[in-house]
Amino acid sequence: MAVQINPSILSADFARLAEEAKAAEGADWLHVDVMDNHFVPNLTLGVPVVESLARATEIPLDCHLMIEDADRWAPQYVEAGAGSVTFHAEAAAAPVRLAREIRAKGARASMALKPATPIEPYEDLLPELDMVLIMTVEPGFGGQAFLDIMLPKIRRTRELITKHGLELWLQVDGGVSASTIERCADAGADVFVAGSAVYGAEDPAEAVRALRDQARSATATAAWACAH
Repeated sequence: MAVQINPSILSADFARLAEEAKAAEGADWLHVDVMDNHFVPNLTLGVPVVESLARATEIPLDCHLMIEDADRWAPQYVEAGAGSVTFHAEAAAAPVRLAREIRAKGARASMALKPATPIEPYEDLLPELDMVLIMTVEPGFGGQAFLDIMLPKIRRTRELITKHGLELWLQVDGGVSASTIERCADAGADVFVAGSAVYGAEDPAEAVRALRDQARSATATAAWACAH
């Protein structure tokens, strides 16, 4: 399982997004948090900014839509240049149809779950997805403290992925840092969104490398990875 580090531009300087994208050299994806001030109590950016960012960087964009009416809006982010689009289970009226539409347009389809939303009701949907995102904070704001109570949920999600023999990425987002990434990797995550841990560092590219090394080390000894 390849470890992936996705810096979140929510923690970057919005006036210098092209430069900030370049600063995170070595990142696998750039994580783009789209918030509409309805699904979550914050407003960030939308389709036009994603289009501009896609033209300004060669790093693929991982768009996390924290918005209402995901069925309507998610496909537009594929058209804007996103390589992966994540919709929230709580905001999608027809998640299977939406995942298939995202895939048909050429992007990876991902579904996110808020901390209070269990994974088990969505077990049968997993084959329709390319990634599951377990939120490790309440979505809406960057810089929050990691919720350790999400670790069992990460483990249960990894167990379901293994049970069905799926090549499904398991992403975590919220409070991921040098002090928490190893616990996430040990629990079963292989894709890590890091905001302030990267963009709050003096050298964002070095922060990406250091986080990757930590996650790789933890994954190497994790029970779930050794079973593969």
